[in-house]
Amino acid sequence: MTPLTEQDSPGFTRGYRLQHDKVRDQWLIQAPERALIADPIAAIVLQLLDGKRSVASIIDELCSRFDAPRETIAHDVMALLSGLIEKRVLRL
Repeated sequence: MTPLTEQDSPGFTRGYRLQHDKVRDQWLIQAPERALIADPIAAIVLQLLDGKRSVASIIDELCSRFDAPRETIAHDVMALLSGLIEKRVLRL
């Protein structure tokens, strides 16, 4: 598998989507016959995925929202997205 780069534009794999559960007030990644709970930070990142926006653009957006070094945000975003790509929740 090709490693994720900041130039990539990941999106959800067919059948997967991010959805807010109003009853439990949490974000879920919905998939056929299963659901994954997204922690609050993951939910913020995943809401920015549209299959067109680059990882670099997502990182830059998060840098403008939060007071944290770009390197820290980039590391966390790349780790999250790479893990979800390995699990086939996301695609490039």
